[in-house]
Amino acid sequence: MVHENSAPNRDQAFVPLNSTLRDVKERIPPEFFDRNIFRSSGYLLRDICLVAIFFLLATWIEPFVARNTLGSGLYWPVLARSALWLVYWWFQGLAFTGLWVMGHECGHGAFSSNKYICDILGSLLHTALLTPYWSWKYVHRRHHSNHASLECDEVYIPHTRSELGLPQPGHDDGQFEEYFGDTPIYTMLMLVRQQVLAFPAYLWFNASGQKSYPRWSNHFNPNGVMFSDDQRLGVVLSDIAMISMAFIISQFCATFGWLQVLKFYGIPWLAVNHWFVMITYLHHSDPVLPHYRKGVWNFQRGAAATIDRDFLGWQGRFFLHDVAHFHVVHHFFPKMPWYHGEAATGYLRHVLGPHYHHSSLPVFKVLWHNYTVCQFIDDEGDVVFYRDRLG
Repeated sequence: MVHENSAPNRDQAFVPLNSTLRDVKERIPPEFFDRNIFRSSGYLLRDICLVAIFFLLATWIEPFVARNTLGSGLYWPVLARSALWLVYWWFQGLAFTGLWVMGHECGHGAFSSNKYICDILGSLLHTALLTPYWSWKYVHRRHHSNHASLECDEVYIPHTRSELGLPQPGHDDGQFEEYFGDTPIYTMLMLVRQQVLAFPAYLWFNASGQKSYPRWSNHFNPNGVMFSDDQRLGVVLSDIAMISMAFIISQFCATFGWLQVLKFYGIPWLAVNHWFVMITYLHHSDPVLPHYRKGVWNFQRGAAATIDRDFLGWQGRFFLHDVAHFHVVHHFFPKMPWYHGEAATGYLRHVLGPHYHHSSLPVFKVLWHNYTVCQFIDDEGDVVFYRDRLG
C-alpha cells in the first residue's frame, strides 16, 4: 500500500493478514535466499574504501583552507572550513552507517552462510562503532521474532492511555492539551534529543524497550534478564570489545588531541546514531501500522507491520544498502541478503496486498509528522494503532 501519512480509517474495520509464513515464502524465488560471500565482501570492501577516502580527503581540509583563503579576511576561512567539515561529516556519517548496516547483516547471518565469518566481521564492525555486537544481536533477533507484539517486542513499545494518565475515549477533560500542549521549539528539542541519544540510552538503560524488564536492564550486564545462560559469554565478549575500543579511542585522543578525534571520528559516529534511530523509528512508528496483543499476534502479522521508505534517495540506496528502502522483506526473512531485497519485494508486495506499506514522502518531513502524531495506543483491543494528540 503506497500511502501518504495519515491515520487509519477507524470507521473501517481492520482485517489482519491471514497468509501463513509458508504462503509468503513460497511466492519468493529460492535464489533470493542465497548468500554469496564474494558479493557480500565486495560491498564491505567498498564501504571500507569509502571511509578511508573520506578520511584522507578530510586531512586536506585545513591545508586547503589555509592555502586558498590567505588574505581573504576573517569570515571566508571560517565559512570555507565549516562548509567542508559539514560535507565530510555528512558523507562519512553515511559511510560509517553503511559499515554498521554490514555488521547488522552479519548479526542476522545474511552476510555469509558461515556463522563464524559473520560473527567475526560483525563483531569488528560494530565494536569499531561502539555497538556491543553480541548483546545487541541477541536482543535484536528477539525483536524480529516478536515484532509488533505489545507483550514481547523488544523496542519501540508504544505508551498506553493509562500509562500517560490520559482519559479513556469520550472522557476528555482537557488533559490532552495539558499533556501534549508543548511548544514546537520544545518538541524539536525533544526530537533532537531522541536522534542523538536514543540508541545509547536504549543500550544502557533500555529506553523505549520492553517494559516487563526490571529497571536498569541494559545490554552490558551478562546476568541480566535480557539474556539466557548460553548468551552470557557473548555479552562478556561484547563488554571486553567495547572496553578495548574505548581504550583505543583514548589513546588516539592522547596522541592527536580530543578535538581531532571528535572531528574525524566522533561527529560521524553521532551521525550513525542519528541515522540508525531515524531509520528504525520510522520503520516502527507510523499511524498506519498496527500493533497486536497476544490473542491475535503471529510472526507474519508482526513482520508486515513495518514500512518501506524512500530514504535519502540514491544516498540511502548506495551508502545504507537499502536498509530502509526494502525493510518489510527483511522482517519476513532476516537471513536474506540485502542485495536481493529489491527483487524479493516485488514478489512480496503482491502476496501482502493492502498489508504491504510503502511511503515515498520526504523522510525528514515524515520524522516530524510521526513524532508529533504517534503519541499513544488504547489500553483495550487486540489490534491497536497510534493515536494523535487529540486522542
